[in-house]
Amino acid sequence: MVALEDLIPRGGDDKGTRVGLRYVPDKMVLRADAYCAYLEALAGAEAGSLEDVAVMILDDINNEVVARWVQVTVSLPDPTDSALEFHGIVLEDRQPKWDNPALLSRLKRF
Repeated sequence: MVALEDLIPRGGDDKGTRVGLRYVPDKMVLRADAYCAYLEALAGAEAGSLEDVAVMILDDINNEVVARWVQVTVSLPDPTDSALEFHGIVLEDRQPKWDNPALLSRLKRF
């Protein structure tokens, strides 16, 4: 199991969109510095809503890392920037026929 978390930076401050990635590798493992560089590159992209960001990241991970199981979480870290108290997205995907309930049951919930 690999877990990575960082922010998509937002214009000059230390706030931004929090992105968590957890996955069970198949053959490839994403380097932590590559993940950070990827999130920095997303800072300049017109991503749209949090849901759009989550789908885009999940698609990219599925295309590049091809994990057995992947979970992407995207949230706003500071509720004062929004009328909502909390806004978060969780997307999961897995390879067909892959299942490991013992491993997945040990994961901390979002």
